[in-house]
Amino acid sequence: MTKKFQVIDRRDFLKRSALGAMGLALAPSLLAKAQEAGKLRTAHIGLGAMGMEDLKAIASHELVEVVALCDVDKNALVNATSLYPNAKTYADYRILLKEMEDEIDAVIVSTPDHTHAPASLMAMKMDKPVYCQKPLTHHVTEARAMKKLAEKKNLVTQMGIQVHSFYDYKLATLLIQSGIIGKVHTVRAWSPKNWGTDQPTPTGSDPVPANLDWNLWLGTAPERPFKENEYHPGNWRKVLDFGCGTLGDMGVHIFDTPYNALQLDVPMTITNECRQPTGYGFPENNIVTYEFPATPYTAETLKWVWYDGPGAPADHEDLKLPNGDELPDQGAMFLGEKGRLLLPHFQQLPKWIVDGQYKEFDVTPFNLGAPVKDYAGESKKHYHQFVDACLGKGECSAPFEYSARLTETILLGVIAGRFPNQTLHWNSKKAKFAEKEANKYLGGKYRKF
Repeated sequence: MTKKFQVIDRRDFLKRSALGAMGLALAPSLLAKAQEAGKLRTAHIGLGAMGMEDLKAIASHELVEVVALCDVDKNALVNATSLYPNAKTYADYRILLKEMEDEIDAVIVSTPDHTHAPASLMAMKMDKPVYCQKPLTHHVTEARAMKKLAEKKNLVTQMGIQVHSFYDYKLATLLIQSGIIGKVHTVRAWSPKNWGTDQPTPTGSDPVPANLDWNLWLGTAPERPFKENEYHPGNWRKVLDFGCGTLGDMGVHIFDTPYNALQLDVPMTITNECRQPTGYGFPENNIVTYEFPATPYTAETLKWVWYDGPGAPADHEDLKLPNGDELPDQGAMFLGEKGRLLLPHFQQLPKWIVDGQYKEFDVTPFNLGAPVKDYAGESKKHYHQFVDACLGKGECSAPFEYSARLTETILLGVIAGRFPNQTLHWNSKKAKFAEKEANKYLGGKYRKF
């Protein structure tokens, strides 16, 4: 039997979330007690592939106690419970947060993209610090709401872009800001991953597996029948209602260092060269061109070109390497007035290129020590940074104040994919496009489930 549902406006939901939070701002902080006790009790929402990685990395901190686990898939819960048998288990994050509000100090959200904001905002309303996987949200309105609420309540927050804390990415940031290639006028970034599909909306339905609560998996997204191998567990990134395509997946990682190094805000214009929209999945290939306003590290404007999908990036003179070398599979190229800097993704050192030749650079002034190539060890730094910040021992490097702007930039490119080859003009102060027809994609409707 199909469950009845109601649709509520996202704007109303977000507004109520923010207003509810105001009343909690003066409430006694459980986090202060956690800091005094020197122990952080965590709740984990979403325990799939990335959710398990998040769980293990957070829990590897010696001061973390995992007290709650939540997933709509019983198999995922079983896997997680085998590691943390004393944690309480839930299928519905709303019940978890309501029942354990006084027993948890911080919340980790590792669900598919469309549930990031609903789960995070509910936790933030309860005064909980939140670590949320990338991209921060599924919609621009949600990113702005999460940023606003985090600032209003002075919450510890972190987006899950663990490579943000890696040696090679920190080095690239310092090199660019040192002026090694002068002011940057162009960035070209790419990933050949394909989180798109040209197929039409699937028809028919398949039996829902006994281990899966399909209604809870859909959450606030529009209702649709379950189809095996289409959404859960692995292909939801391709679908408009649930993911953000390759740009929302790999783009967040690869954009992060240039975005941070150049101290960018959100773009002024966005153009996406891609196929016509189908109403179901993201394009398999995208070439997204952004124009950003100037910063102290850029020319008067900055051009940013993103390539994704099979065959990416397209051949371009800017991307030719000395000695006929091949480009790394994924990465970014900074182009400045005094040369280029190639940043592979990831755990490869940047390469400085001047007049068609590689040049050596000295890392000693940056006090970073020797290069590190240890994914497991390096990635934990980003998670432990969040735990330490919750316990009053430092700050996060990718808080929602920063990651919401980065996510907004990503999502504007995703929206542009609905208007192929058309330049969209973004007014950051008004949070609107000049092209009115594009504004309906900034938010949407939440299904009541």
